[in-house]
Amino acid sequence: MNISNHERAKPPRLNGKSITAKKAELKKYFKQTWAEYESLFSLINDDSAYYLRPEPLRHPLIFYFGHTASFYINKLILGKFIAERVNNKLEAICAVGVDEMSWDDLNSEHYDWPSVEEVRSYRKQVAKLIENLIDNMPLALPIAQDSLAWIILMGCEHERIHLETSSVLMRMLPLSYLTPVAPWFTYNQTGDAPINQLMPIKGRLIQFGKPTTDDTFGWDNEYGHEGLNLQDFNTSKYLVSNQEFLTFIEAKGYECLDYWSDEGKQWLAFTKAKMPHFWFKKQNDCNEDVYWQRNLLNEVPLPLNWPVEVNYLEAKAFCNWKNSENNTEKEGYFRLPTEAEWLCLRENITEDLSTWKVAPGNINIEGCASSCPVNHFEQNGLFDIVGNTWQWTESPIDGFKGFQVHPLYDDFSTPTFDGKHNLIKGGSWISSGNEAMKHSRYAFRRHFFQHAGFRYVQSSSDNLPNLAENHYENDVDICQQLHAHYGKADAYESLTVDNYYRQMTDVIMNSVRKYKIATSTCLDLGCSVGHTSFILAQHFTHIDAIDFSARYIRHGVSLQQGHSVRYTLENEGDIVDFYEFSLVDVDLPLGKNIHFSQGDISNLKSGFTGYDVIVAQHVLETNYNPRAFLQKVHSRLNAQGLLIIVSNYDFSEQLTSKENWLGGVKVNGENVTGFEGVSLALMPHFNLLEHHELTRIIKTNRRNSKLSQPHLSVWQLK
Repeated sequence: MNISNHERAKPPRLNGKSITAKKAELKKYFKQTWAEYESLFSLINDDSAYYLRPEPLRHPLIFYFGHTASFYINKLILGKFIAERVNNKLEAICAVGVDEMSWDDLNSEHYDWPSVEEVRSYRKQVAKLIENLIDNMPLALPIAQDSLAWIILMGCEHERIHLETSSVLMRMLPLSYLTPVAPWFTYNQTGDAPINQLMPIKGRLIQFGKPTTDDTFGWDNEYGHEGLNLQDFNTSKYLVSNQEFLTFIEAKGYECLDYWSDEGKQWLAFTKAKMPHFWFKKQNDCNEDVYWQRNLLNEVPLPLNWPVEVNYLEAKAFCNWKNSENNTEKEGYFRLPTEAEWLCLRENITEDLSTWKVAPGNINIEGCASSCPVNHFEQNGLFDIVGNTWQWTESPIDGFKGFQVHPLYDDFSTPTFDGKHNLIKGGSWISSGNEAMKHSRYAFRRHFFQHAGFRYVQSSSDNLPNLAENHYENDVDICQQLHAHYGKADAYESLTVDNYYRQMTDVIMNSVRKYKIATSTCLDLGCSVGHTSFILAQHFTHIDAIDFSARYIRHGVSLQQGHSVRYTLENEGDIVDFYEFSLVDVDLPLGKNIHFSQGDISNLKSGFTGYDVIVAQHVLETNYNPRAFLQKVHSRLNAQGLLIIVSNYDFSEQLTSKENWLGGVKVNGENVTGFEGVSLALMPHFNLLEHHELTRIIKTNRRNSKLSQPHLSVWQLK
């Protein structure tokens, strides 16, 4: 973009001596991040382009235009830094949809997208609100993870991520919808690529994890600590260029299935791919088909000396092809680098974004709005250690030892800890902020496209120097939920009571039959890891299962897909027991009629309506405004429909401001219980039919469990 370095705001340091100066630094970073995002969207010259779906696995661009602004509001509400929303409808519809998770139904019929002008107006409102917050917020230094300033930094870095992902989607739009404007211009130097060669790298101890003493913002998956001893290896001097990858295509690489993994074969069969996604063929003046490349804002004859941009599956197939062409027993195996090996290469660059004066690569939007030749940025004999394109690795993402979820963004990392998302390292030309930092850790599904390419390494064996994989869920809260939902019934048997979720669904279905309620549609709010949904799915035609946290939902989705779920549970102290189960093991069908999604009960999308039964299990006491939900829930039910409320009414000021508690308070000197508060909110639209006491047991370790007696009430729409 040819933005001079003194004009580019660096990510603010967490420390400082002056509160006033730190606020000014934070405000500058926010304003530049916001302006760059809007500058990218200014390339669109026709508002209809906002509603196209160039990538079927992602939302249209109108979602992303509103998403980064609504992210601020949703996090500020969750953290109780603000009390009121700016636009309920927009903040619901633009809340979730980054990754192509199975629960994220992208059927356009489910979305009533706002107009572009409505989003522009909304963005102005949010920007003004954030700037006022920065000016007037209390601030202590260093900035801590529970402070308002951290959430604003989180919003900035989140928007910088979407600056990149949105540019990828725009790169898939027809060019007629885009108009090049300064400073978004494509690099114009092309030519033959240099011949790649292998460079020897000395093995060493690699330390993983962003130190807690680091003075910049980090995402939760960056923190923690691990160590790994690397053996010597060789790495390619350059990123794989278009010209080098072309030899793979000419060798029928996309046609010979022997080079492809099982996942790669499935992807090939589905996509019918014959070349990289951003390549295409075009006839020249001699009526010959020649390769061209689509960039963000133009199409050019294939730039042979630029890095190829492919997904992991294509990069892996290329490495397998190289192995077929070489004597691997004598010369070593070709493959993609692991995270540890990339970190080893990264040690050739001593500075980080926060300290460099000039970028050591085509990164941080300090060059043009495209890749550039692979031999332009050199450090100690290696090129493009950072920048130009992201580099695929052989490492699935997981948390380091000591990993802790940030409570206000609990689904940033954990949904990707599934063995299906591989790390990309190094950043691309448009990567900025946290993306351009040494310790950044981002991962995508292996079939996904980003501005991503690869380099290869050669090692003496095909054993991967990765940290040990741990696909056992070990988050304490989630493990306890999994055990309570699906675990062995020993705790229940000792008290001669049935599994809590079977108790609940028995009452629900008895009520449905008793009051002759239709069983077409059911909304299960607070579905957690899904047991209630799977039981109810045997009785209802369709179930919408919603939870606030994707950390829980992903296990329901995994079970629905026929997979096993593994988790740990404390036995004693540091000793844990390991568990694994599938739906077959708990005598439940796959529940293909369940649609899992993430949502906030106080701000649900308008499409969630028309239900015969709504079940709200333990959502009142975990929501910031349960009364608002109760006052509006009638509009989502069919005539004579049932509302099932399950709650222990255990409200806390950590989650719900006291003025929004439904009970456990005195009103005009009189005690008001939770059930009385629920009744008061529901009486205008509902009749109480019956209510029951249930028994809930959550096992915390071998010898201890938490016992509670939730209250279930059945209400019928008047």
